[in-house]
Amino acid sequence: MELARNLKIDSVSRLTPTPPHQIGPDRTVADAVALMKEKNVGCLLVCDAGRLVGILTERDVMVRVVAQNRPLSTPVVECMTPDPITVSSKESIRAALERMQLGNYRHLPVLDEQGRIVGVLSIKRIVHYLVEHFPGIVCTQPPRPKKSPPKREGA
Repeated sequence: MELARNLKIDSVSRLTPTPPHQIGPDRTVADAVALMKEKNVGCLLVCDAGRLVGILTERDVMVRVVAQNRPLSTPVVECMTPDPITVSSKESIRAALERMQLGNYRHLPVLDEQGRIVGVLSIKRIVHYLVEHFPGIVCTQPPRPKKSPPKREGA
């Protein structure tokens, strides 16, 4: 099967997004980091009264807390990415990839038809999908496709 066709046809739900782990906006960054470590995830969805208000990623913690020498007691709301871009579980993998590429995101919250949070799609899931379904295309690519070796190897 053709890669471009499958990316248009297969839906985000086929990637089995990871369960959504949530934190409140008033909780501290220290609480968020502890929860990320406990759940072994790279992001948390920030929800207030059941409504998605933001996303807090490892990158947010590094750039907006650590790099700025802010204390870990900083509330999550002050360093999260507000109103995150989302994807529907019924949308194509291609649509998710386009959103990730345009925004330089590694995680997208996944919503169902009613707008409820059902998971988080990571770029890692997409890479696993590509390797699993198209090993011939993915695994045979040279590390630097446009660069040839400086001299001939072998006999």
